[in-house]
Amino acid sequence: MTPVRTLFVGVTSLLLSAPLAFGAGAAEPEAGKVYVKMATTMGDIYLELDREKAPITVENFLRYAREGFYDGTIFHRVIDNFMIQGGGLDKNMKKKPTHEPIKNEWRNGLKNRRGTIAMARLGRQPDSATSQFFINVRDNEALDIPRDGAGYAVFGRVVSGMDVVDKIKSVPTTSRAGRQDVPVEPIVILSVREIPRDQVPGN
Repeated sequence: MTPVRTLFVGVTSLLLSAPLAFGAGAAEPEAGKVYVKMATTMGDIYLELDREKAPITVENFLRYAREGFYDGTIFHRVIDNFMIQGGGLDKNMKKKPTHEPIKNEWRNGLKNRRGTIAMARLGRQPDSATSQFFINVRDNEALDIPRDGAGYAVFGRVVSGMDVVDKIKSVPTTSRAGRQDVPVEPIVILSVREIPRDQVPGN
């Protein structure tokens, strides 16, 4: 098993199976589920967010999405066989100003498994998540363990576009602006928009 690596927001350290499949053939949306299209320069990723189990986190993510905050941000930290992280820096590696941090909903029953999306946060500060998120590219059970008083809050999963996530996780990386694991070629998030379920491919 690959040792757990450390995630970062700014310069502070974080701790941050097969692809999770969408319920094929289901006609009606599940209660509390919200669907989002994340368009990137490497393709589109479709997310199902769990508003019932992670209401604070989902509303926080949607707030940034509705404001267009994520447009033009990048996946600035990519670690093959661990996760891809983005949602806070622009193409010049400049951190964007955010809203206030949110409460950590890590006890919601959702786990850091392949294909899930969770909030990045500061180490030893459980309630410090703002805009940055990561998508697990493998099962990361260690991120569910409260090493500093809490685990990492999962709030949804990829329901289409896991092939795009897998392409992103495999890109060459380098060190840039004092950060490691930065893609050599910027992977830009073009937009993040809430969509009806019937716009998710395959549904």
